[in-house]
Amino acid sequence: MTPTTSQQELFRFLEDRFVCAQACTECARACALRASLASPDGPAPEALARRKGILCAEVCDATCRLLSEQADLDEASLRVQLEWCGTVCLETAQVFDDYPGGEDAAKACRECAQACADFAWTLKTPDSGPEGE
Repeated sequence: MTPTTSQQELFRFLEDRFVCAQACTECARACALRASLASPDGPAPEALARRKGILCAEVCDATCRLLSEQADLDEASLRVQLEWCGTVCLETAQVFDDYPGGEDAAKACRECAQACADFAWTLKTPDSGPEGE
């Protein structure tokens, strides 16, 4: 017995959602670690890296919780959250690129932004009809 097309689509959707949630978790961890290494009273670039790291960790954590816990959220709201997360991740990655030792956190941020974009792509377009077309 093979799964029907709709079952396969559901499996793929859940798999993509899980991959995105995992990427958000990893990014939140990397950003929190990077932010904890920056001195709150340090020079401006260090303070910026700390602020961006904290913001990114919070946004990624919120996105992961949304993906993990709230199955009844409408797709338009989920898309907005994914886009926000991806944007914050890319901005943070750019800051970490200029911060010594920030390469791993920047990589995690970019991977999270890509996972958010990939998952958002699986969602129906906002103007799609009931059949998704």
